[in-house]
Amino acid sequence: MTLGIMQPYIFPYIGYFQLIRAVDKFVVYDDVNFINKGWINRNRILVGGQAHQFTIPLKEASQNKLILEIEISKDQSWKKKLLKTLQQSYQKAPYFDSVYPVIEEIIQAPHTTIAQLTVSALERLCKLMQIDTEIVPTSTLFNNTHLKGPDRILDICKQVEADRYINAIGGMELYDKKRFQEEGIGLAFIKSKPISYQQLKNEHIPWLSIIDILMFNEQKELNGFLDHYELV
Repeated sequence: MTLGIMQPYIFPYIGYFQLIRAVDKFVVYDDVNFINKGWINRNRILVGGQAHQFTIPLKEASQNKLILEIEISKDQSWKKKLLKTLQQSYQKAPYFDSVYPVIEEIIQAPHTTIAQLTVSALERLCKLMQIDTEIVPTSTLFNNTHLKGPDRILDICKQVEADRYINAIGGMELYDKKRFQEEGIGLAFIKSKPISYQQLKNEHIPWLSIIDILMFNEQKELNGFLDHYELV
């Protein structure tokens, strides 16, 4: 079995979903420390032909807390603002009518923590994109927070009887293939290849949120993008 593990990000870019589809089981690393100014609660969409960053406001976010402990702000005005921005920015996109209601459903759901929202969004978007990989949060299953770094990753691999682990390309400096091989587990890193598609009349801006790709591409094109990577 092939396993992938990543921290939860809100509406992440295509590379995140490439990893999910490349594995048999995908673990959301929700019981590690929150990262300020990271991608857990923010991403980029297309607004007026430019990349625009949106942020989901959080309550007392701190790197001293676990991701699963971070609550979403009780002020719900961000939902209306974000949905209005999405509507104004993408209403002329070819797949707006089928994609916007799904995004609206995700945003309007009564989640109280950023971990709940991100995991729910991943599951719903995977369903939309016909990705059937099992998604599980670390906090619900593994009981190994006493381990750190590669030791914890290897323990998760062993618990689910994975014989192969695929990590994001950024992990090349963190994980040693020889160490994994000694434990009977193959290690590979997923590297996304450049992707381009028509974004209305604008010059293409790469690596935006998955929302952008969904708004402009049908399933056949999406499948091609999801497979457009190499394992190193």
